Amino acid sequence: MDLEPSPLAQPFPDMPQIDGIMLRVARAGYKNWDRADLTFIELAEGTALAGVFTRNVCCSTEVEMGREQVVLGRARALVVNAGNSNAFTGHRGREAVEQIMAQVAAHLDCNPSDVLVSSTGVIGVPLPKDKARDGVAAALTADEVSWEEAALSIGTTDTFAKGATASAMIGDTRVTLNGIIKGSGMIAPDMATMLGYIFTDAAVDPAFLQQCLTAANRRSFSCITVDSDTSTSDTVLAFATGKAGNPLLSSFDDAGADAFMAALDDVCRQLAHLVVRDGEGAQKFITVSVQGAVDDDSARRIGLAVAKSPLVKTAIAGGDANWGRVVMAVGKAGEPADRDKLGIAFAGHWAARDGLPLPDYDEAPVARHLEGREVDLTVDIGIGEGRATVWTCDLTHGYISINADYRS
Repeated sequence: MDLEPSPLAQPFPDMPQIDGIMLRVARAGYKNWDRADLTFIELAEGTALAGVFTRNVCCSTEVEMGREQVVLGRARALVVNAGNSNAFTGHRGREAVEQIMAQVAAHLDCNPSDVLVSSTGVIGVPLPKDKARDGVAAALTADEVSWEEAALSIGTTDTFAKGATASAMIGDTRVTLNGIIKGSGMIAPDMATMLGYIFTDAAVDPAFLQQCLTAANRRSFSCITVDSDTSTSDTVLAFATGKAGNPLLSSFDDAGADAFMAALDDVCRQLAHLVVRDGEGAQKFITVSVQGAVDDDSARRIGLAVAKSPLVKTAIAGGDANWGRVVMAVGKAGEPADRDKLGIAFAGHWAARDGLPLPDYDEAPVARHLEGREVDLTVDIGIGEGRATVWTCDLTHGYISINADYRS
């Protein structure tokens, strides 16, 4: 399935190399396409590991095993398969994952539990063990590739490669964080997005790395939605090689920990935005800001109710400033709200305040705003201090076309 680049696509950034990370790709042939679809990333010995995963109860073997591996806190390699999610495949799916882990572990002389595996694509088809074996063998001896090539190889319906980078000072040491991600549909905030990987040369204790990733996830990947569906394979992993040589970060009391957290937040937010910008069929990037809720968590849930509403998303797709649909979405969120205190604005132009349409409301500037690629929507609940921002895209016929043909 050939897809035109999203009109919201962003250029791939200039991402520096990270000491302790080697990127390779190969063509396993999981689908009938002429491209690399297996990614092998070798990690330095002692690399710290953290992860967050989907809450979908029909998750893949890769997710089940990944949860167990994250508890151990260390990793030596990552293998990503694109084109086959290996979910809902029973013992055959697990055997394929165990085969990959054993094959890589033998090559690196490490424990199979040190090898992380992710898969993404069609659900219900066991990962072909022969193709996986040959693909891994090819990747193990392949030349190193760029971050952009690695980002391209993990994609499925993605229309552009997605990457982000940031840096932080820990004492006198500059550390780098790079991230790549895939995802454009079946994206909902019951964890994160489809598959995302963040790498740093910072020395970070695994427990603290997990604490930081969990917090960053809640402010980024768990604040986006494309279609309100939660994948069986959603995974975000963070790897810290420690090669920068900074004093080990183990708590927020350590010097430089706040700077590292800020850089991780930055990378996660960038990646989350890129997924929304590549939402299947998306033509507009939508920011929903909620204020005046009883608390921040309530504001986030209200924002997601608005961002997930097909009625809101299709109205914005059509350039219709139908703020009544926003009122509906707020009301269905199941959160504290007062109809007579509610306010709705587009790009700072208030359509309604205190539960009533403004008598001098001029829809013309709002209509002009909705013609653009970036749409800003504000909801004022009017009953507290809670606030949150979530991100989504519009819902167009392109989404139907992509998903109707997904398996072909």
